[in-house]
Amino acid sequence: MADTRSIPRTATGPPRFAYPVSLDLAGRRAVVVGADAVALGKADALLDAGALLTVVADGPPEALDRLEAAGATVARRAFDPGDLDGAFLCVAASDDPELRASVFAEARARGVLVNLVDDTEHCDFAAPAVVRRGELVIAVSTGGRSPALASRLRRLLEERFGPEWKELARLLGEVREQTLPLLPDLGERSRRWRRALEPKELEELEELVRGGRVEQARELLLAHLVGQREPGR
Repeated sequence: MADTRSIPRTATGPPRFAYPVSLDLAGRRAVVVGADAVALGKADALLDAGALLTVVADGPPEALDRLEAAGATVARRAFDPGDLDGAFLCVAASDDPELRASVFAEARARGVLVNLVDDTEHCDFAAPAVVRRGELVIAVSTGGRSPALASRLRRLLEERFGPEWKELARLLGEVREQTLPLLPDLGERSRRWRRALEPKELEELEELVRGGRVEQARELLLAHLVGQREPGR
């Protein structure tokens, strides 16, 4: 199979990183290279995602100690090509162009997805600015063109989607599982969910959850979906 990463891009071609995805890293090996990458929180994000994390860096010492205590394998030394053996993904950051070139070449040779921070021409993917509320993940990406804009938009989203959205997302997931047998037709199910999450209805659910009235929100959602209260209530 041709290595499409070697095909030159044209001005009329698609933008960089035009296909957004959410990767399942649980149980997969990820490698972070460089103290700068550690300082930027790249290792923390991968560890939070469930990756089997290896960190190759000489600092920051406190961060390395913390990551090691959290279950990461930490190698306090320079990068070695063998560090990428068996890896699924690598994130690296360095001011040293030779190190960046080495990491990129070794990752490409092994079929490892690689992201070199602030070096978009040597990235297979862009790491977006992320807002997490439990299983709700809101990601903002500018294709590497303006990280500052992505960060600013993330802060705005953090203000709009407060901590109550963690509970609201959990509730929606529970009610979806509960009502699947009651709504076997996919088209009808989709129609009812769209109606249940119209702006006014969603705002009401959000307000109930924010006020700690989760069960009331559950009953309201069930009423919208199947016209009934929760069985047994």
